[in-house]
Amino acid sequence: MYRRPLQSAVRNFINVTASRAAYGKVLDQEACCVRACQLARVPSPCLKPCRTLHTTTQLCNVKETPQHTEEEVGAFTKLIEAMGFTGPLKYNKWKIKIAALRMYTCCVERVNYDEFFDKCSLPDTLNSWFLVAQLHVWMCLVRMRQEGREGKYMCRYIVHSMWEDVEQRSKIMGIDASHRKEGMKAMTETFYAAIFGYDEGILSDDCVLAAALWRNLFNCQCDDPKQLELMVEYVRKQMQFIDALDGEDLMLTGEVKWRPLVEENAQSILKVATPTYNDTGL
Repeated sequence: MYRRPLQSAVRNFINVTASRAAYGKVLDQEACCVRACQLARVPSPCLKPCRTLHTTTQLCNVKETPQHTEEEVGAFTKLIEAMGFTGPLKYNKWKIKIAALRMYTCCVERVNYDEFFDKCSLPDTLNSWFLVAQLHVWMCLVRMRQEGREGKYMCRYIVHSMWEDVEQRSKIMGIDASHRKEGMKAMTETFYAAIFGYDEGILSDDCVLAAALWRNLFNCQCDDPKQLELMVEYVRKQMQFIDALDGEDLMLTGEVKWRPLVEENAQSILKVATPTYNDTGL
């Protein structure tokens, strides 16, 4: 007799409690939204940056040329390159290796090292020869890195040819195995440190480039600012000259002609000779 009214009262109480809880959740959500909007409109003091960063849109003294876009490669090519292998290239790999060897030969045989030793007051030693050679090798690496995957593949063999040549020269000079190993380790550290320094210098102003040359080429032992000025001018004009060379010609021939250290006719830099090659790329 009393069961039905009691059940009805309990049911009404549960419905009222549930509706109040749901209404409370709605109010909480609206409060959160309002609070979020207020935070978005009014910045909080704790969210302000500690200091103002200096930003500028001014570009460095870099040659304004269209940058090379990375070619699209498949997933399989990316996989095998991640494993240390080389995927298919636009040019024959053997031709690229030959061109890399020729480009390094140009860095060795077409540079007047005696003139560098005289103008820069460098001692006539294997280390001084290596410092001048690595400067020209670096300029070739900068140019060939602009040629995409093929250029990076060529850079690998340019560096490989350089280390083989350094080891052979040290053997001819009669340096024993232990000292040769220590010397090669020191030259390797010097080379990669110079690469970073020269890269920073070529992308910056002449002061940064002069500092990189003073550290790496002169071994921090240059007191004549005219020598630094001469080398900065040489690197700038040399990079301008090889940037104008055709990338395909460089990939197939590896022929690089260097400007003289002391330029007699500065206008001749604008006239770039085009190398020739036959059907086999030789």
